[in-house]
Amino acid sequence: MIVEFLENTGLPDWAVDAIGDSFAVLPFLFVIFLLVEFFEFYFSGKVNRFMKSARKSGPVIGSLASIIPQCGFSVIASTLYVRRFITRGTLVAIYLATSDEALPVLLSNPKAYHYVLPVILIKLLVAIPAGYLVDFLFKNADRRECSGCSEGSDVQPVERGCCKHEILSNFRKDLIIHPIKHTIHTFAFILLITLVLNYFINVDVISNFYASNMTSYKIIQPAVTALIGLIPNCAVSIAITLMLIKGTISFGAAMAGLMSNAGLGLLVLMRINNIKDTLKIVSVLLAISIFFGIILQFVM
Repeated sequence: MIVEFLENTGLPDWAVDAIGDSFAVLPFLFVIFLLVEFFEFYFSGKVNRFMKSARKSGPVIGSLASIIPQCGFSVIASTLYVRRFITRGTLVAIYLATSDEALPVLLSNPKAYHYVLPVILIKLLVAIPAGYLVDFLFKNADRRECSGCSEGSDVQPVERGCCKHEILSNFRKDLIIHPIKHTIHTFAFILLITLVLNYFINVDVISNFYASNMTSYKIIQPAVTALIGLIPNCAVSIAITLMLIKGTISFGAAMAGLMSNAGLGLLVLMRINNIKDTLKIVSVLLAISIFFGIILQFVM
């Protein structure tokens, strides 16, 4: 019905397709974010407490928990790390495994279901060993300092995730209000990014780029998307996922970007952690993402 109406407006086909495709995923997005909100409301606190007390199994617990799309799990992880509740390896594992908006976008598009399981499995297979390796390599690292807080303190600063949502809030009204806000927020990004992608595909800009860079893009793409993935904004994971669905970037490149993308977690880390330690973490995250992205380029 929406597509038929748009076709009568005189809009170009690429715009009609973009708007139609975006509205088609809207109900799926709401259901997914509603389920995510219920998980956060009833289980995220238990996961956080368990992570604090189980340091040796931190990379496993953190990776498994962060695979489930959540509004601010990486933000919470960054705060726990700075306060020394979790190790550097656990934080890196969480960053690598977190999907931000990637899985909701994939799950909302029936044509992209075949990507869901590979994305989950690859993230876990990379994140868990990488977390333990980082802990092993940096086990004698200098003690980190947290300005404005003391080690082991129960006082935790209020952090906000997407949609200005208070991550640690525990209000039942958020079970409905936040999924609605999150759905509208994500839908707006999907619509905008899809319009841009469809336009460039329509004018063959992306096809021409591939034609002129066919010999080198296998290495360039993962590096570029991994760098883009470091941008602390959920729009980045949406853009990378949509480009994967539309075939404008390869699976390896998309995975490189999705592994380096830690949502707002990196923003919090940059704000409250010391610069030297943060640069180490970002460098490790970027190196792992590019390395496995290039491997996937040649394997898949």
